[in-house]
Amino acid sequence: MPVQPGTGRPPAPPRAGLRARGSLAIAEVRFALRRTSRALHHRWRRSLHLRVVVSTLVLSAVTVGLVAAVLVQRIVTGLVEAKQRVALNEARAGFTAAQQLADRDTGSPIDAINALAREVANRGTAPGEAVSLVILGTTADAAGRAVPDDVLDSSVPPGLRRAVPGPVGPPAYAYTVLRHQDGRGEPALAVGAPLFFSASSQTYQLFYLFPLDQERETISLVRRTLAVTGGVLVLLLAGIAWLVTRQVVTPVRLAARTAGQLSAGQLTQRMAVRGEDDLARLALAFNRMAGNLQRQIEQLEELSRAQRRFVSDVSHELRTPLTTVRMAADVLHEARGDFRPQIARSAELLQTELDRFESLLTDLLEISRYDAGAAVLEVERTDLTALMRRVVAGLEPLAATCGSPVVLRAPADPCLADVDPRRVERILRNLLVNAIEHGEEQPIEVVVGQDDQAVAITVRDSGVGLSPAQAHQVFDRFWRADPARARTTGGTGLGLSIALEDARLHGGWLQAWGRPGLGAQFRLTLPRLAGVELTTSPLPLEPTDLSGQSLANSVRAHSMRRRDG
Repeated sequence: MPVQPGTGRPPAPPRAGLRARGSLAIAEVRFALRRTSRALHHRWRRSLHLRVVVSTLVLSAVTVGLVAAVLVQRIVTGLVEAKQRVALNEARAGFTAAQQLADRDTGSPIDAINALAREVANRGTAPGEAVSLVILGTTADAAGRAVPDDVLDSSVPPGLRRAVPGPVGPPAYAYTVLRHQDGRGEPALAVGAPLFFSASSQTYQLFYLFPLDQERETISLVRRTLAVTGGVLVLLLAGIAWLVTRQVVTPVRLAARTAGQLSAGQLTQRMAVRGEDDLARLALAFNRMAGNLQRQIEQLEELSRAQRRFVSDVSHELRTPLTTVRMAADVLHEARGDFRPQIARSAELLQTELDRFESLLTDLLEISRYDAGAAVLEVERTDLTALMRRVVAGLEPLAATCGSPVVLRAPADPCLADVDPRRVERILRNLLVNAIEHGEEQPIEVVVGQDDQAVAITVRDSGVGLSPAQAHQVFDRFWRADPARARTTGGTGLGLSIALEDARLHGGWLQAWGRPGLGAQFRLTLPRLAGVELTTSPLPLEPTDLSGQSLANSVRAHSMRRRDG
């Protein structure tokens, strides 16, 4: 370790280093306080038991504090008033005796004051009570006396000296501090009256100083007693609240835990029933509800299994006759030129409906695989922008036929993500076909966006639109916004349902937005890395421009660029 030259001691650390360490220590303390605060807040929000006990403790403390304050105030007032009455009565008796002695005294004022002080100090007070006496002159040449000798004249407040009445009138009194020559002070009640010496024609002021030590000790004892009793009472109330609340909260916690186990699929879990009180009846009702739910869920699962098995079996069984009918329909369709026009038209209709029936059968088989939990992903690194361009190019003839041109907006950089390209392409194709079908010959806008966590694609049309309620129903199987509307593009009613399942299988989102007369927008959000949970999407679900004018202008500009090219 380096040392300072000539001292043999290590050099003092630089101030910058000390400040840095001090700042680090303060930051650590703040972090610990924030973490503790968050933990307490979390505990407070999640624990009903804690909230009830703390609330009871606080309310009990406030109530006991108010009651104790009122009691102390009443006790203090009572003690002070009692002391004041006793002191005034004793002072009046002392003043009368002192005036009688002063009237009989014919000596000098100094001797009379001393004799009077000795005489008055021994009479007119309760036994065992140390009452101090102060005699003060009203003029500068009039001498004064205090008994005991260590009591200072300043113990008498100036305001009381001015308030001492004349020869006629009740004694004046005031609360003061009895001061001694050694610096001690104690609360006292001072009572004063005039004292007239007829032999010398001089007037003095006689003050009795009644110490309030006993009252102060009594009040302190009362306060300590009330504080200890109140603290013990508050703790007892908190303990009682803890025990009582525990009796109520424990069954509620058991019910919550049992409900969580039921929601997790453990349908055989039940609450323990103890006694015959309200909580026991709650447990019985909960168990009956759980039993009914178990039976209904088992019935629904059985019906669901039967339905999935039926759909799967029917779909597979229809494969063989469909193949036979397809072969016959192909033969008729190829030979339709030799038929009469009516029969040729029938062969064409048969071919078209067989195509739709085969598509429906394929979708039913796919849905049955999802219902059975047999769908798996074949993940590979895929550029979703290139995939979207391929889908748009494949559907350009359909878009041209329906009069809804498609505009693709994508970043220049590749949008790479770990996905199953076959399933994602099927999602995008379903969304784009749905937009073209409902686009009402208006432009279709496709936007691709990305961030560090996810890749998103939105498909926007400016057709009749959807209501907010329909936006939640659009992914239901075989649902139509207008049941009377014909499927001009040959949809099966299962495309969006399959697209939603494909998105969920990737851990992504497929959401819909719509407003009547403003069109609809679908947003697909997929994580860039397989298995990562999504929190946000790079693109907004609701379009930023709802007028549709910017979209039409973009389509016109896109068409002009293609024509110029």
